[in-house]
Amino acid sequence: MTKIKIVIMALLLVGFITGIGCTKADVANAGNEDKLTWSEDFATTAELAKEKNLPILVNFTGSDWCGWCFKLRDEVFATDEFAEYAEKNLVLFKADFPKNIAQTDELKAQNRSLMQKYGVRGFPTIVLLKSDGTLIAQTGYQQGGATKYIEHLNSLLSKE
Repeated sequence: MTKIKIVIMALLLVGFITGIGCTKADVANAGNEDKLTWSEDFATTAELAKEKNLPILVNFTGSDWCGWCFKLRDEVFATDEFAEYAEKNLVLFKADFPKNIAQTDELKAQNRSLMQKYGVRGFPTIVLLKSDGTLIAQTGYQQGGATKYIEHLNSLLSKE
């Protein structure tokens, strides 16, 4: 066997071994996990928002297929700056519409209902709500990273 064939086979073997157990979502999210804790139970989220007297940030996302959702996650949600801001200023809820991640029928129904209620037509859509579920504002991906996104959210929240 030539050296080139040996190198190619070794690379293929390493690629195969490191790929075992990975889903498409794992590959898409590799190294880019956000630092946030997202609730997926809206009733619990609303109760927590009332207790803390904080607005709810609802992230309507296609977490395993939506390119703009990946950009928002990577540029904003995956940063320490946004994690610190969110901890003090928001209660986080994710309404996910994945293609390759299993969800219960109940979770799918909840997310579809919220999507209809708030008129969401695409991903990512970020909805800011008062703790009682009243709409404050709706937005999406914004260029500029975490600092700009925090400024953008603050401007939306200041209008309530």
